[in-house]
Amino acid sequence: MMDRLNGPPPLMIVSDLDFTMVDHEDPENLSLLRFNSLWEAYYRQFSLLVYSTGRSPTIYKQLRKEKPLLTPDITIMSVGTEIAYGESMVPDSDWEQCLNLNWDKDIIIQETAKFPQLIPQSDTEQRPHKVSFFLEKSNSSEVIKALSERLEKLKLDVKIIYSNGTALDVLPKGAGKGQALAYLLRKFKANGRTPLNSLVCGDSGNDAELFTIPEVYGVMVSNAQEELLQWHAENAKNNPNIIHSSERCASGIIQAIGKFSLGPNVSPRDIKDFGKCRVNVFSPGYEVVKFYLFYERWRRAEVEKSDQNFQNLKSSFYPLGTFVHPCGTEQPMKKCTDTMERLYGDKQGKQYQIWLNCVSTSQIGSDSWLVKFDKWESTGEERYCCLTTVLLTAKQAEESFTWMHIHQTWLDGLEAKDSSVWFL
Repeated sequence: MMDRLNGPPPLMIVSDLDFTMVDHEDPENLSLLRFNSLWEAYYRQFSLLVYSTGRSPTIYKQLRKEKPLLTPDITIMSVGTEIAYGESMVPDSDWEQCLNLNWDKDIIIQETAKFPQLIPQSDTEQRPHKVSFFLEKSNSSEVIKALSERLEKLKLDVKIIYSNGTALDVLPKGAGKGQALAYLLRKFKANGRTPLNSLVCGDSGNDAELFTIPEVYGVMVSNAQEELLQWHAENAKNNPNIIHSSERCASGIIQAIGKFSLGPNVSPRDIKDFGKCRVNVFSPGYEVVKFYLFYERWRRAEVEKSDQNFQNLKSSFYPLGTFVHPCGTEQPMKKCTDTMERLYGDKQGKQYQIWLNCVSTSQIGSDSWLVKFDKWESTGEERYCCLTTVLLTAKQAEESFTWMHIHQTWLDGLEAKDSSVWFL
């Protein structure tokens, strides 16, 4: 992860998932897709995306299968008791050792068993450094007070976190979302890679610690729960670097990027006509995000089927270039444009969406780039994904690119059963 950074990242976003990055009341995931295109177009190459979630690795991976989540650089899971890096989720063993100090899970299980109000969560949520329960809000104050006193008498260094009005977690005192972030920042500092700006994002009580880290910006999304808003009123109401957004979930994160002037904050998804709205950016990453947004809208009939639009599309492709379909067949670029003309509106009225993940660019010549990314496509419940490599050359005078070659291969388990449904 650090190897791809030439220096300190301009921005690090540290976000909770449920009802912060992910809006479970948004069946089309529109706010999440807005964030995705913004991140991949402008930030992926040089900045850091961190998910900080109460979910265990098991149910975090399940969420990844259900929602169009980007791959983060770092994942903080199980309420800050587990840290992992990259797509392969390599665990941070040093962090695990830190949490072992004066932690006795067996004693905690024995003591919590004396409280019938505490209903154990599923086995997947009982982690090496986390013991988790359901607890009704009406009983919470009394139970938490009594449990705290009992564990304190046993001289156990633990903390109790209650969130969402339903979940109680017992953790090592040195754990938690805020402590995990502080640990990462110390690690970055030791490597000379401290982010220039950090934005923390949350909605519930177990996110409160994130906002206590010095020198970070913070956003409580508009749908933040009362427990977090109350914490803010009691502890941080005079901190100008923490805001309560007027937008829900990922849209609130985008709003905060603009509020604190942390970088571009207009998602390409919010640009309805790329021809009329000229963005002051000339980058291969932005180019591929923009193209596949147009491709999605073309098939959904959300752009006009005009000669000008089609000519602009054709001019983006090198006529003698080639496209390698993920099933292995090769065809000329001209056939791609002919196919696209025929596909206009074939997904109209359907929940058809495209998003890119892990966009990376490498300049291989004075005016040429290789761009790699995972291209995802969904129609309703069906989801497909392929690794895509694009060769682009720059038309400097026009500040545009020509697509010279496209090569796609299916990602394991995400192939289309009928390869004819996949076109580009």
